[in-house]
This record gives sequence, structure tokens and C-alpha cells, in this order.
Amino acid sequence: MKHPTPAAEDYLKTIYAHTEWQPNPITPSVLAARLGVAPSSVTEMVKKLAAGGLIEHVPYGPLTLSRTGFLRATAVVRRHRLIETWLVRKMGYDWHEVHDEAEVLEHSISDRLLAAIDDRLGHPSADPHGDPIPAEDGSLTRPDAILLAEAAPGHVGAVVRISDRDPDILRDLAVHRVGPGTRLTVLEPGVVRLPGGGICRLSSAAARSIWLTS
Repeated sequence: MKHPTPAAEDYLKTIYAHTEWQPNPITPSVLAARLGVAPSSVTEMVKKLAAGGLIEHVPYGPLTLSRTGFLRATAVVRRHRLIETWLVRKMGYDWHEVHDEAEVLEHSISDRLLAAIDDRLGHPSADPHGDPIPAEDGSLTRPDAILLAEAAPGHVGAVVRISDRDPDILRDLAVHRVGPGTRLTVLEPGVVRLPGGGICRLSSAAARSIWLTS
């Protein structure tokens, strides 16, 4: 598969993203749920990706990216996160609005325009949600972090990353001025003290969407 289709790129990106912040490999059933497609569609695409040397898979086992698949995936992730950063910094979008826009643009943007965006932004290392932006060679620096939901009471840390999967969570956190760099003190599961001393009670989903410095 010399030039993956947009659909194939979405599969590779989702496989990559699943294990970016936690170690458990993704299974075909989880991949189907994440992409919102039928299991039969996943089975067909997995066969194509494996035949193209982009993933490694044994029947009923988890999916892992090959080296070639990893480089393809990080290239898509790089485009996606640079576009999100550009939309927030230069185009006036809010951080909860950019994911879907980037999903579309990432498949059509030219290398020349992407390079210009990267240069205009000053070569950012992370997107508006704190996700690291891979370099052109696929390398990136991911900070040590702990999931807020798993942090012990008394833990103090700066927000490293907030998942962008749920725009409602992003909107709610913006109301409390919680974003990458915000320093939080964990008081009890789902309850944090904000920099100004206020108390914020988070939903279980929100607490599992935030990573703090460990």
C-alpha cells in the first residue's frame, strides 16, 4: 500500500493514538468502536493494511503498527495536530471545535502548506490539547504524566494533556480555565483545587481525560 487512502490513514492514526498514552494494544473490536464502523469493515481493512506491511496482526489478536505503519501514522498525526494548532492560534477557533475540522483537512493539505504553517507557528511541540506534535521523522518527546483519575489525594501537578475526544468536556474545562499548564491539586478522586483556590468537581469521564505531571 504505497499511498494509503484517507480511510486507511484514519485506521493507522487511531491505532497509534490508542497506545500513545497507555500501554494496552488495540483490538479489532475496540478499533471498530473507536471508528464507528462495522466489525466486518475493520476485518477487511486490517487485511489490506497487513498485506501492505503497515500493521502486524494475528487472528483474534491485537493490532500493532509496523515501522512503516508507525511512520505513516505519525505523519497523519503531525498534520492533524499542526492544523489544530493553526486553527486555534491563527483562525480564532476554540479548542473544542478543531478536531473535526482537522479530521477533514489532514487528508488534503499539501506538504508545502503544512511546512508553511509549521514555520508560521514557530514549530510548536504540542497542540492546543497538549498532545505532542511528531517531528517529520516521527520522533517526539512525551512528558512523564499520570492520569488525574489515578492520582493520589495531595498530588500536585500541571496539566500535560487533555483528551480531545469529547468536546463537551473541553467546553466545561474552559469555563474553569483548565488547560495545558494549569496547576491542579488533587483533593480526592475527581475533586481538584484550582490555581486561584477554587474547588472544581470533575465527572469521571473528565478525570480520565486529564493527564498531570507525575
